[in-house]
Amino acid sequence: MTLKPRKQDFLDLLPPSLVVTHQRRHGGALYLTFDDGPNPQHTPRLLDVLATHGIKASFFVVGQKVERYPEIVARIAAEGHMLGNHSYSHWSFKPMTQACRLKEIRQTDELLEPHTGHSIHRMRPPAGHMAPALLWHFALNRRNLVHWSYDSMDYQKPGHDDLVARLLDAPPAPGDIILMHDDSGAAADALVDVIPAWLERGYTFAPLPVQA
Repeated sequence: MTLKPRKQDFLDLLPPSLVVTHQRRHGGALYLTFDDGPNPQHTPRLLDVLATHGIKASFFVVGQKVERYPEIVARIAAEGHMLGNHSYSHWSFKPMTQACRLKEIRQTDELLEPHTGHSIHRMRPPAGHMAPALLWHFALNRRNLVHWSYDSMDYQKPGHDDLVARLLDAPPAPGDIILMHDDSGAAADALVDVIPAWLERGYTFAPLPVQA
């Protein structure tokens, strides 16, 4: 399930050095991304599912949860997945002042640095909100924001069978950045069934490149 056409068209007009929506110029892999973790109930199982198939993915984590569950963050990094910044509190960026947005990003970058060895990380704002002031700040600092080109809609809690059917009947295209979530068991449950089917279809998987 792709983004609404108007929003996708707008984001695709922006240079990939500023907003990354897909990776189609870099080969035919699928890029699984998981927002809102880590979660002590769900993240370990999700990591187990990915490890079963040798798949590396990208985890956009919330700073407050990094503080609570550093051992899970350490495992994500140790198993070769990309760690990205999904703000400190996960409150909407839309009503925030720019100073508050930048504080949230800075706090989470600092919490991730011991795990990654990098002072800055790929950033996905909560709900993918691309405020003009935030875009301008990232452009000036030669950083980019990460969106997605395929929305699994797992957050709508469609039920296991419906989610699996959606992912198999309307699958992503090679190079798509796939939005999923790490705050429930929906993604892991679905991927148990979906990954083998996707592998049979010839899909490969990769984490997003690190922005250092």
